[in-house]
Amino acid sequence: MPSFRATLQITGLRPGHAPEDVMDMAVVTVGSAHVVEANQLDIVAGVPRITIRFMVEASEYDAENQFARNAAVSMAHGVNGVATTGALRTYRRSAGKWLTL
Repeated sequence: MPSFRATLQITGLRPGHAPEDVMDMAVVTVGSAHVVEANQLDIVAGVPRITIRFMVEASEYDAENQFARNAAVSMAHGVNGVATTGALRTYRRSAGKWLTL
């Protein structure tokens, strides 16, 4: 199964939500359709960024990429319910490198 990752900048929390709600929502949203391999929080240039690594069921190359893009957009939509967000990016693992979709 091909591996993908989605990264999302977190610019703030919505009222009534704890910081851990952000990652929990991201994992639950992506995990509802795909196997989540890992997740992490990084601070890049002073801005928090979450990364969810997940696998997509093997099929045709372009379809796999579209499933991954859809998962990333769903993740961003879910996280927007608990936090304000910035840039969303999706990557595919290929020959040991992460390629931007």
